[in-house]
Amino acid sequence: MPGSRRSQRQRAVAELRAQGRYGPELRDVLPAFVGLGLAVAGPALALAWLYRTLGVGGLVLGVVLIAAATAVGLRWRRAAVRRRGGIYTSAELAVLDEHGLAAAAERMLQRDGWHVIPMPDEGRPRLYARDRGGRQLDVGFRPVDEVSAGEDAPTGPAPLREAGRPGVDSLIRVVISRGSYSRTDVLWASRQGGVHLVDGRQLQQWAAGTSLDDLGLPG
Repeated sequence: MPGSRRSQRQRAVAELRAQGRYGPELRDVLPAFVGLGLAVAGPALALAWLYRTLGVGGLVLGVVLIAAATAVGLRWRRAAVRRRGGIYTSAELAVLDEHGLAAAAERMLQRDGWHVIPMPDEGRPRLYARDRGGRQLDVGFRPVDEVSAGEDAPTGPAPLREAGRPGVDSLIRVVISRGSYSRTDVLWASRQGGVHLVDGRQLQQWAAGTSLDDLGLPG
């Protein structure tokens, strides 16, 4: 009978796990408990060592250092949570490379309610997005070193043709850059139909919380 009860319990546990209703086992939560214990015990041991070594001054110094580290950690965590929610500062955008900008744009699109699928194209980042209304986006990125803002570099739309080349008719092609576009670029995009340019100023507004629709995305 004990063996029968044990087997019944094992079957019940297996069924609960299959349904996702059985709580975690000790091995699943043990690392978290160990980490929590170290987070609590570590500072306490450090304060005790400083007090024994330097006296009250050491204890005060330790408290100040722990408070400063906690403040920095909380600030970093809040910034990380904000970025995961699709909100970026201008300074954060400025240090992103092309792939980092694509990751930021993916989060911002998700923030605006788009379902996003990364679709890299020959090593360059590219995003496909779809919203609840059925609109579809083909999002490309123009590296800032390809942007000719007041330089003698070619002002034609060749990089835009690559980033916003024609695709399926229903797609809205979006080209994102941290820089600016020349008048030739804007004229070229306007003649294509379905190509929407996002320059550095609009990118900052989008990153700050303005939706892409409010920045003129075609409906």
